[in-house]
Amino acid sequence: MNAVKTTPTLAKWRLRPRERRTLLLLGDLLMAFVALLIATYVWSVADPFQGFSLSFVRRLPSWFFLFPLIWPLLMARLYDERRARDPSQTLRNIAFSAFIGLGFYMVFYFTSEPKSLPRIGIASFIISVFVLTLFWRLLYIRIFTAPQFLRRVLLVGAGDTGKIMLQIINQIKPHPYVLVGIIDDDPLKIGKTIEGYEVFGGCEVLLKAIADHQITDLIVAISGQMQGGMFQALLDAQELGTEIIRMPVAYEELLRRVPIRYLETEWILRSFVDKARPEAFSEMAKRLLDILGGTIGLVIFVILFPFVSLAILLESGRPVLYRQIRMGRGGQLYNIYKFRTMRQDAEPDGLPQWAEENDRRATKVGLFLRKTHIDEMPQFYNVVHGEMSLVGPRAERPELVEWFQKHVPFYRARLLVRPGITGWAQVNQQYASTIDETVEKLEFDLYYIMHRNLLMDLRIILQTPTQMFNLKGR
Repeated sequence: MNAVKTTPTLAKWRLRPRERRTLLLLGDLLMAFVALLIATYVWSVADPFQGFSLSFVRRLPSWFFLFPLIWPLLMARLYDERRARDPSQTLRNIAFSAFIGLGFYMVFYFTSEPKSLPRIGIASFIISVFVLTLFWRLLYIRIFTAPQFLRRVLLVGAGDTGKIMLQIINQIKPHPYVLVGIIDDDPLKIGKTIEGYEVFGGCEVLLKAIADHQITDLIVAISGQMQGGMFQALLDAQELGTEIIRMPVAYEELLRRVPIRYLETEWILRSFVDKARPEAFSEMAKRLLDILGGTIGLVIFVILFPFVSLAILLESGRPVLYRQIRMGRGGQLYNIYKFRTMRQDAEPDGLPQWAEENDRRATKVGLFLRKTHIDEMPQFYNVVHGEMSLVGPRAERPELVEWFQKHVPFYRARLLVRPGITGWAQVNQQYASTIDETVEKLEFDLYYIMHRNLLMDLRIILQTPTQMFNLKGR
């Protein structure tokens, strides 16, 4: 592929991934506050005894002014760079966010005293924020995914690790940045095309390539020993203001998971363990969230229990609940309870099996419970009890953990935190049924463990209803 030429643009407009997420958040907040003004005006006009005035605004309930802050939380899925660049996913997720927001409000509306909560103001806000946010997001896609606003990148290293990065970049549509070409010291590769990109030369042409092609970033994908000349060229490039990004960091930014297949063993000690250490305040806040969310979940479980139990009993008899041993934080074993979704003889030999889509072992009621994840409602007891968390890696049976850790690198590292009812892997990937899918799921789990905080937990919790409504459970 020949070098891609673009119209010169000030480097400050070539936004990094985190800068793009910040821009999206600020735009969403602005649209939400404009929608609040529109909703307030419509509400005032609809009041026959009041026009739009300061006194009317003062009489509005204080919680109404929190809506612009709640809206970005409902939009959590669209702060993923790949979804934010896709018009169809943008439309679908904004509509779903508005639907979820309306659904939550309707629960409060119908469980409160008659006429104690407004309708016109809320309806006006939801319609306005949907239209304005959709306009802003489509404008963002139109402008900020154009080549002149993308970072311009050279890949340094065309070995196996470099090829993986090239494949990832090619798979993401639209492309996350303009990849101009490749630098590699191997004389056999110079002048060749790899995955559609030309190898310009070795370290001696690096600075010239940066100047000729307006390069803003270098992704270094050298997995072996780096030669002194290449190391010095990278230092010179950094002094010129070019940003240096290591392959694992670029991989995380693009896919929001950790590249465990392409990391050396000591990484688990050098990087992962340091980042995975929890702060006392964060752990306390997470535990309080677990207790609150677990209590709410138990209340919902108690409400649903008679209806689900009756459906199970009518179709396949007893038991309604079943118990399984799972492995928790630090390898501790504990019991979980779930609504029974499979036939009583689903595992006649007692050996665990991978769940399949539309599993033949499942009953008709069980299939519905699994697809909606209602079968996992009893696990809120484990959350309140402290064996599980609302958010974390999926709890696995000890037999599977023992088998996986023999075939999947770093698998046991997921036991550094409590397992969760939902998690980063669960909202980003469907159930794993092969070794490759298990590796991919572990990459999401380790990314969560490295980057976890209260805000990320809230983001995952708010993305979880999408999984339930998609009916993708197994």
